[in-house]
Amino acid sequence: MGTKIVIMGVSGCGKSSLAHALAQAEGCALIEGDDFHSPSSREKMSNGIALTDEDRAGWLAVLTAEIQKHPDGVVLTCSALKMAYRERLRQGSPGLKFAFLDIAKSEAQRRVIARAASHFFNAALVDNQFATLESPVGEPGVIRLDATESLDALQAQLSQWLHRAKP
Repeated sequence: MGTKIVIMGVSGCGKSSLAHALAQAEGCALIEGDDFHSPSSREKMSNGIALTDEDRAGWLAVLTAEIQKHPDGVVLTCSALKMAYRERLRQGSPGLKFAFLDIAKSEAQRRVIARAASHFFNAALVDNQFATLESPVGEPGVIRLDATESLDALQAQLSQWLHRAKP
């Protein structure tokens, strides 16, 4: 694939599912951003405490380094809610692309509650995620996807977009 892309959006939008499908379809590496949160950040989120910019700074630095380990292409899951977070990732990987999974707050809330037994993220934080989100629509190298579409449709749209975007 050669492309480096972040699957981004609020919690519950389907980042992990789409990233897995895309990485498999394109035959490239997958980095699950949640795997790189510090134990203290995981504990905060599981207790319904939102992460601060300071909490996220080290995490973003680690993710940037992880992306750089995959010069042949990689799919990363990362909420990347603020433009500053996306810029931090872009600085370490020029040309980095982003797929924004856009979802309504009520649907995100429903999904987060449904996975509560298997994920550390507390549903009480969904409101904070939406309050923090700075839409990437209009930024270079960004595609907006409707998170309620089927996984197959999302993966196909994204693969098509990535192949069209190649120089």
